[in-house]
Amino acid sequence: MSLYGMMQTGASGMNAQASRLSTVADNIANANTTAYKRASTEFSSLILPGSNSTYNSGAVTTNVRYAITEAGPLEFTTSATDLALDGDGFFIVQDSGGIPFLTRAGSFVPDGSGNLVNAAGYTLMGYDYASGPPAPVVNGFDGLVPVNIASGSLTATASTTGVFTANLDASATIVAAADLPSANAATAEYSHKSSLVVYDNLGKEVLLDFYYTKTAADTFEVAVYDRSTGAPNTAFPYTSPALATTTLQFDPANNGLLAAASATDITLNVPGGASLTVDMSKMSQLNYKFTVQNADVNGNAPSAVIDVEISADGTIYSQFENGDLQPLYRIALANVASPDMLRPLAGNVYAQGADSGIITTGFAGSGGFGSIVSGALESSNVDLAQELTDMISSQRSYTANSKVFQTGSDLMDVLVNLKR
Repeated sequence: MSLYGMMQTGASGMNAQASRLSTVADNIANANTTAYKRASTEFSSLILPGSNSTYNSGAVTTNVRYAITEAGPLEFTTSATDLALDGDGFFIVQDSGGIPFLTRAGSFVPDGSGNLVNAAGYTLMGYDYASGPPAPVVNGFDGLVPVNIASGSLTATASTTGVFTANLDASATIVAAADLPSANAATAEYSHKSSLVVYDNLGKEVLLDFYYTKTAADTFEVAVYDRSTGAPNTAFPYTSPALATTTLQFDPANNGLLAAASATDITLNVPGGASLTVDMSKMSQLNYKFTVQNADVNGNAPSAVIDVEISADGTIYSQFENGDLQPLYRIALANVASPDMLRPLAGNVYAQGADSGIITTGFAGSGGFGSIVSGALESSNVDLAQELTDMISSQRSYTANSKVFQTGSDLMDVLVNLKR
């Protein structure tokens, strides 16, 4: 064994332990960093060829690994825009230059423009609902836009569709044609009446009166009026004709449901609003009192955005004063075949590595992706007790390797002094 080789081995041992101490130092420093993944130094021996009579001391090499797939515990917060992933996947973020990265650090808050950015300044990316429910581009970042939750102005939506389901009493009395509600006479009679609240283009409430009148066996007329045009204290006559009328025909052989030839909806123009179609395909006629089972229309009165909600599948909703929820974005997630082989970068983000595999994108709760937890953050996966133990172990190994180097140096002095 050469003394020079002995000293070189000792030096490589000190370098290896120095690398280990560096990872320990980083881990301890980032023990409270959101979603930080601990680093570790793995050792491998480098053996040089020798002979039966001599030994050539080799060295120790190091390889730094990151426990990216090891999830940290969740810590719950009071902010709905704090996001954590329960399962596999990464949030997609971009820097100020528009370059995309992956991260598990979900401490997002809106900036001055309303974009969600995390503590490192990276902007959360997602798909916009402007053109309807989005679909992910599984092999790239095309279509992703910054998630913006800036509170919009007052919004009002005109009613365009509705559903009404009820049972009409089969034993109701048949009304003469001259007295039907569609005739709009003071003598009008009807079998049943209900009302629906709808909205015009300005978000103003409009009350519609629906009259259901038996005109023949298994046949009912439906007439719709604008209540505001009704005579004071009495419905008929209205000052304006019916907004729409239709005829429902029922089939006793089909459990009193609508006959195949019957109308299944009614369409009318809401005063000051849009065309409204009310689905009546589930109406029935049974020997039972008039019973409403479902009544619903879309549209809303003017309402301001007061908050946002984020569901487990990553859909971001605007919450309005009236309680309505409107989808704005759906958060995109990404993953690779080998997350531990991603390249860690400053700011707790990752880029695709040579051995990580290609990046695929999708939505939370599908395709192997975990779910999104709103109001929570993923903690660091650093175990302080283990790091302190590793630090003591590395300190001792470093000291031992320094003794090897010092011994080799002393022996080298002895060898040099032989010439004197």
